[in-house]
Amino acid sequence: MSSRRSPGLSIVDAQTPAELVLEGPVTKDEVTGLCDDVRARLEDTGAGVVVCDVAGLGPPGLTTVDLLARLQLTAKRSGGHIRLRDPSPALRALLGLVGLRFEMEGQPEQREPPLGVQEAMEPGDAPL
Repeated sequence: MSSRRSPGLSIVDAQTPAELVLEGPVTKDEVTGLCDDVRARLEDTGAGVVVCDVAGLGPPGLTTVDLLARLQLTAKRSGGHIRLRDPSPALRALLGLVGLRFEMEGQPEQREPPLGVQEAMEPGDAPL
């Protein structure tokens, strides 16, 4: 069975994601309030994404990992997710080390190399 495609542009529901700026070392007492902020922003915008600017968090540690995991869990329970903006290389490494994956702005998607790209061979290498 086939369907005909209607002429013209496809309709895309493009909603601007909510933003949340995270600054300074966050204490455990502040985590609940930040989770409430994520929940409220998802409900207010209906966008399904909250962009968390993490550039001002300072040196990452397990408290930062705990905060981001709780924000992501809160967002998922509210029908959305969070996206990280400007994570430091140290934060990216720490999140990878503990096995947490987040969508990050400006991060290229991991894909297969384009077709036709071949590795260079050194003289004397055995053929593949």
